[in-house]
Amino acid sequence: MKVALNTDGLYTTQAGTARYIRGLVTGLRKLASPGLEFFELAWPVENFGYGQPERWLKTFYRELVWARFLAPPRLLKNGADLLHSTAGCFIDPPNSIRNVVTLHDLAIERFPDRFRKWQRWSGRRRLRKIDKADRVICISRFTADEAMKCLGLPASKLEVVYNGCDFHPSEQTPVEKTPDFEVPPEFFLFVGSLEPGKNLALLRESWRLAESQGQPLPPLLIVGARWEGGVREGQSPKNWRYLGRQPDDVLVHLYRRTLALVFPSKYEGFGLPVIEAMALGAPVICSPVASLPEVGADAFLSVALDAASYREAMGRLCRDETLRADLARRGRIQANQFSWEKCARHTVQVYEQALR
Repeated sequence: MKVALNTDGLYTTQAGTARYIRGLVTGLRKLASPGLEFFELAWPVENFGYGQPERWLKTFYRELVWARFLAPPRLLKNGADLLHSTAGCFIDPPNSIRNVVTLHDLAIERFPDRFRKWQRWSGRRRLRKIDKADRVICISRFTADEAMKCLGLPASKLEVVYNGCDFHPSEQTPVEKTPDFEVPPEFFLFVGSLEPGKNLALLRESWRLAESQGQPLPPLLIVGARWEGGVREGQSPKNWRYLGRQPDDVLVHLYRRTLALVFPSKYEGFGLPVIEAMALGAPVICSPVASLPEVGADAFLSVALDAASYREAMGRLCRDETLRADLARRGRIQANQFSWEKCARHTVQVYEQALR
């Protein structure tokens, strides 16, 4: 079985999709499954910047030239039996080659206002192709349910394969680096792309509410980059610190010291920061929406998706060391279920199903 693994997502995003691709590749290599040979298929040119027309030209070439005219012949030339599109339908393989697609979420359908015009056009174009796939990997049961509701895909074509976790106990002990910025003795942490769906606006209201009640909250450290053109929700509290993207070794340092990860996201296909925080012993505060109850189970502090509830939950964790310790313990147990090796093993089973 020779598999072409489309890894174009590594060159177009620095968000969770890229983490999934890297994790899956790592898991497949570690698995060393007998009879499995795979190679990466991509146009390996990064397109992370927002300068125009460079960004548009690279996107046009990748999606409308490379994917349509250059990638399919390469599949045949390399003798691929199966193409795995890891970031949605991107390349139409020749009829002789089986097609497996990973579906991360349906945010483009549920919340189109979160995306730029080209993203909406491209994303919906990929979704229209997905029914041609032989098998569709969904990264959570929630995403599988969304696929059936929004796309009309039959359950028989879907397979739930959970993401892994870069900080899983079975992996090497995570490297930790002291940041080159000052870390407060007590702080809350937010990790994620800074776009409206991640709901920093709710946390802003929580901090203001706490201030107005004379019970100010500790600083919030924010790891992540704002999407170009994203909505800015107004002035932030004075003790918020935007750190931009940070390497994993710094992230490990922050996860191990934070009072809690606060993650008020409105919609997640999986929610990697939740599991990564749990794996490193950070308590998690989030809401029972989308995939989060499925992925986090009973290991996070579940609160309603409103500012007052988050303010109360954070205040409670500040005061209750026993609760923090209990959440850390339960979180580590929950995170232990998600490894990239397990993800890779299950993914290979999907390949085998598609090739029967």
